[in-house]
Amino acid sequence: MLDRAARLRQLSEIDRDAIRLAQDPQFPRWLEQITATGGCAHPVHLAGSTTTRDATTGEILRHYDTRNEPGERLLVRCRNRRATVCAPCSRLHAGDTFHLVRAGLIGGKNVPDDVREHPRLFVTLTAPSFGPVHRASTAGKRCRPRRHAAHCSHERPTGCSSVHDPADSLVGQPLCTDCYDYVAHVLWHAHAGQLWDRFTRAVRRRLAVAAGLPQSHFPDHARLSFAKVAEYQKRAAIHVHAVVRLDGPAGPADTPPPWGTADRLTAAVQAAARSVVVRTPYSPAVGEHALRWGGQIDVRPLRARTEDYGLTDDAVAAYVAKYVTKGASETAAGADWRLSSWDDIDAVPASPHVRVLMRTCWRLGGLTELEPLRLRSWAHTFGFRGHILTKSRAYSATYAALRAERAAHEGHDDVPGALTDASWRYLGSGHTPGAALIAAGVAEDIARAREIARGELRAGGGDSERS
Repeated sequence: MLDRAARLRQLSEIDRDAIRLAQDPQFPRWLEQITATGGCAHPVHLAGSTTTRDATTGEILRHYDTRNEPGERLLVRCRNRRATVCAPCSRLHAGDTFHLVRAGLIGGKNVPDDVREHPRLFVTLTAPSFGPVHRASTAGKRCRPRRHAAHCSHERPTGCSSVHDPADSLVGQPLCTDCYDYVAHVLWHAHAGQLWDRFTRAVRRRLAVAAGLPQSHFPDHARLSFAKVAEYQKRAAIHVHAVVRLDGPAGPADTPPPWGTADRLTAAVQAAARSVVVRTPYSPAVGEHALRWGGQIDVRPLRARTEDYGLTDDAVAAYVAKYVTKGASETAAGADWRLSSWDDIDAVPASPHVRVLMRTCWRLGGLTELEPLRLRSWAHTFGFRGHILTKSRAYSATYAALRAERAAHEGHDDVPGALTDASWRYLGSGHTPGAALIAAGVAEDIARAREIARGELRAGGGDSERS
């Protein structure tokens, strides 16, 4: 029979590492840390201490030091929002996003419940066309049928009679890459934040004009709040989905003015989306571009009561929460990491269309007149440098407030009237092969327990909202 050392050598590296961890005397405490992170796939390793003292007497109320921990370190969540990077942390981020968006729709998290009576819209603003692309077929319809065959100046067909499944790799790819305006695509992304800012100002301006107010007096009568998410389409261009809400001048606790109706807000949103334009600085290499929203503008009211027409609050919040966890590989959004050189683009697992967009960013980023756009730093997102989810200050709570509330619920909040001294340093991140296997099992057990709890809530008629 083989001795123990020989048997261990026959095992995989992952199994050997898992056995090593399980035999460590401090394994139970290490497993507690892994469980506390929810089975985070890439935990951050910290070393240090915290000391909490009574502010009056100086008495030490609580002291913690990582020297007593396994490996003399503490593991904390990576907090990555992408499910492809860390599923446990993305699930937590999705839950926070759901509550953040939902609170701005129906109240909660320091937002009054009667905010649901305020005019609220779900708005979709699209990118313009930069050239025809292959489309997914619905109800068996062909991609781009043409009565008469025609070709572009590059001798490529201008139509497509195929029926594309949504998973078809051709969906979102240009019919002719030479006709496609990659420069405009990248510059539109780089100015999308500025376009949104001008859009919100235009909405306020049009509401003021409709109410017969000087534009400068609008903040004295009403306040526009929003939460928006940027969604990459198959053609690798973003669409913006936003909840837009009209409040009184003090915010969600203040009743909107009588003239602030949903219909008037809808008209202002539609007119503003069609009118705003951002002009790029002139460049001898690419000229000047006038950037606008696309022609497809969708504005839908949100229901205040069950008998009202419109989208439901939970459906909108769940949609936004689901999207923010998606990684680049799921959304044609480029790469989940920044590119450091031209050669890095070839290593990205993406379509030729996506790689051309990245190369266009890199090429334009080398132009002196476009340096302020930092296109090379954002080549992995095709020039778009905004956050996936943004909101106005008065819309609802913040992620930081939600995390603090969760910490208080878990008993990790600060002691009232106490002073805390903390000293921490970063040691690294990630797992060893065996630790990754164990953490994945912990994450799976937590996810299964959560689904069982949800099922019991639904069966008992309880609240089934995200947790």
